[in-house]
Amino acid sequence: MRLLKSILLVVAGSTLFTNSIQAQERISDHVILISIDGFRPEFYNESKWPVLNMKDLKNHGVTASGVRGVFPSVTYPSHTTLVTGALPAKHGIYYNSPFEYDMPSEKWYWEYNLIQTPTLWDAVKAKGLTSASFIWPVSVGAPITYNIPEVWTLESDYGRIEPMRDNETPKGLLAEMETAVLGKLNERTFNGDYLNREDRTGEMAAYVLEEYKPNFMTIHLIASDHFQHEEGREGHKVPFALAAIDRAIGKIKEAAERAGVLDRTTFIITGDHGFVDIHSALKPNVWLSELGIVNADTERKEWKAYFNTSGAAAFLHLKDKNDTKTLQAIKSKLASLPLSTKKLFRIVEQKELQDIGTDPNVVLAINPVPGIAMSGKATGNLLEARSGGTHGYFPDIKQIQTGFIISGAGIKTTPKEIDVLGLEDIAPLISKLLNLDFAVKDGIYHPGIISE
Repeated sequence: MRLLKSILLVVAGSTLFTNSIQAQERISDHVILISIDGFRPEFYNESKWPVLNMKDLKNHGVTASGVRGVFPSVTYPSHTTLVTGALPAKHGIYYNSPFEYDMPSEKWYWEYNLIQTPTLWDAVKAKGLTSASFIWPVSVGAPITYNIPEVWTLESDYGRIEPMRDNETPKGLLAEMETAVLGKLNERTFNGDYLNREDRTGEMAAYVLEEYKPNFMTIHLIASDHFQHEEGREGHKVPFALAAIDRAIGKIKEAAERAGVLDRTTFIITGDHGFVDIHSALKPNVWLSELGIVNADTERKEWKAYFNTSGAAAFLHLKDKNDTKTLQAIKSKLASLPLSTKKLFRIVEQKELQDIGTDPNVVLAINPVPGIAMSGKATGNLLEARSGGTHGYFPDIKQIQTGFIISGAGIKTTPKEIDVLGLEDIAPLISKLLNLDFAVKDGIYHPGIISE
């Protein structure tokens, strides 16, 4: 027994010594990655936006003039790129919802096992570190120490809270936070139509940071996306949404201070895409209906090819990938359109789709001009009225870029702005800060951002 105790003490001492060495090699002990859905660089560069915490981080760190996203520039593929450093073609999350060749089920890419490349969460766990995540896309079943994933059910009477509780890690985490800081979560107290959701998400992250001090945190805040969809880029509610988001960031900063880890914490504020105001929607499946390729009455029940719309873009899928006859008929149809219609969009061919790393099953895509969105309908007029804002565009316009602020441990305190980053370039920064063993597929490490 004495020998066993001696061995255990030696092993424990060795583990503590190893962890101590690793801590000395880390630039930061705690990296907090906050994604603001629909985040635009103007929010921290223009005085009119009420984001004091963000601007304080900006004034003591590094910002980018913009961050180029993925195609389509929508939430789920973008967030997966953030935690993998890979483009959608490699990580496998191509849209918010999988394109299903049978009638669509309306499910989204919720489950972590759908990601086809390693993630930062894997690397954190392999290093013996801890992680936490709150309302992050594609995180159900992820190797995260403290996890409240973004997930809901297709059962209309089950509600939006219970699916998160069903998939939390560890079991009882949400109940623990409800008792400690949140109050009981329900459709009134945690609702994306209202700003109380941002407060609750900030309180979740703040509580876990102070109580458990995880090394890596991922947090998804959604209000700016919700109200820009509803009202557009300059909508009345957008500043209120930003104030709520900034308040949540402030809660997390204060928690780091109360926990005594602020000087060893790095904050990264970024997003998934920008926003474009829209006035009309284009329905490319109307052309396929005219060709008899899609049955206008049954749409997805009978089809040879179909434009899968994702925000402001549409992606052409063939039911039979070798059906060159159907593809040629579609290309001829597009070529024969009047100039008045052609000026509304451009065709993105396969080579460009491969270069941008989009869904490898797509044979071509349609990217509209700013102001035009897409509709999957195969009936009615080719154009219909729309309002508000959207995203999903090919990431070559300034309006669709997201933002980037990094501040705290390992970052110079003198304000500095760099040019455009790629969304895939953020994972290598996090890997460097935490001294992870993580090889990204597409991103590159920018050494000028971190002070070594």
